[in-house]
Amino acid sequence: MARTRKPRQEGDRLSDLMNIGVLTTRFPLDQIHQVLHATGRASERVRDLPAHVMMYYVIALALFRPQDTREVLRLLQEGLKAILGERQPVKTAAKSGISQARTRLGAEPLKRLYQEVVGPVATEKTQGAWYRGWRVVALDGFTLEVPDTEANQAEFARPVSPSGGESAYPRLRGVALAEVGTHVLFAAEIGSYATGEITLAKEVVPHLRPGMLCLADRYFPGYELWKQTLETGADLVWRVREKIRFPVEEYLPDGSYLSRFYPRWNRGKPQGEGIPVRVIEYEVLGGEERIRVVTSILDWKEAPAAELAALYVERWEFETALDEFKTHLRGARTVLRSQTPELVRQEVYGLLLAHFALRALMHEAALRGGRDPDRVSFTHTVNVVRRTLPRFAALPPSALEAAAQDGARRDSGGRRRAAAVAKRQARGEAKAKPVSGSTSAGEVHQGDAHDHLGA
Repeated sequence: MARTRKPRQEGDRLSDLMNIGVLTTRFPLDQIHQVLHATGRASERVRDLPAHVMMYYVIALALFRPQDTREVLRLLQEGLKAILGERQPVKTAAKSGISQARTRLGAEPLKRLYQEVVGPVATEKTQGAWYRGWRVVALDGFTLEVPDTEANQAEFARPVSPSGGESAYPRLRGVALAEVGTHVLFAAEIGSYATGEITLAKEVVPHLRPGMLCLADRYFPGYELWKQTLETGADLVWRVREKIRFPVEEYLPDGSYLSRFYPRWNRGKPQGEGIPVRVIEYEVLGGEERIRVVTSILDWKEAPAAELAALYVERWEFETALDEFKTHLRGARTVLRSQTPELVRQEVYGLLLAHFALRALMHEAALRGGRDPDRVSFTHTVNVVRRTLPRFAALPPSALEAAAQDGARRDSGGRRRAAAVAKRQARGEAKAKPVSGSTSAGEVHQGDAHDHLGA
């Protein structure tokens, strides 16, 4: 009997989704024009590198980070023909021309596009994105090294090195929110390295919404930020430092206890209006570290202590998203390209937009393939997009089918190696024993939360 080829479901291959244009599907040309007009950056006369071309170009700089700036423009020429049409040819300009075009564009249009387009993408069917009906997100900070110019030094500051001198490069600081299940960085603020994370976080948390469950590490909790974040309607599970006092009001059957978060203490007495919280304390098995998290979910039956302690480990997914953003896109141990503060900001938003385009693409592929987005390799996706984007208008999906299948097979057995270190650190936090209240909750295991973490 003759062997027949298995019918391929339309849209089930990662390469099929790439073939229609990873940039234009996420950032349509009409929306690019709207953003440019809204920010007053639309080109007023015909140029070799008009503003709408530069919008795509800045995002492509992130996708093709290892390439020279002129080479990136050359790589995009064929792809841009499909976007802009033959009547608007894109010319390969000199580096000075590219720099001038980027300066005319500025950072505001990229920031505006990021704010308008980027958001959580998980659906009810997304695996690993939900906990008992809450959309799980994580809040954390990051830093990026920028070129050592006088302007960047004055704008972003230079951290002190451990030896007492100054670091080799100035740095910017950022704070972002990540959707845990998809790694989409859906809200971000950037500023000087001298700007504190809490200050930037106050600009980010308004992007939280009711139905979200936000995870954060011990350096974020403070009365003002906690109160501001609660006002968004989201629920919180944040680790807290030992110096913050939480007097026991009532022990609960799951080992947690009710308390209040006070703005300050004076001579051992709480001052101001206390915010009701629930406190979960546990010790890491095999170690001496004590973990203490507080949550806005006061009913222990809605979210038992053992499950929240295990769920807190998911905050490490932010580190994985950051590794994708800083290492696989920007390049390991490399500084940003831009020589001026305005172009640094532009470049960072280009990186964020490129990361979103890739992550949204991977999420769509995971949904169509019926698997967890964690099982789709980010590195493989970046490599395939780099190979495909310049010629996506002409390349048939079948030409990349084998590569896409190979990438799925390589990741089908577990998470990416980039997350291995973070997961090993987190594993200790997921296997613990309660230290306060009732001991009926038993040991805390990572699976306790994962039983409820999914679609």
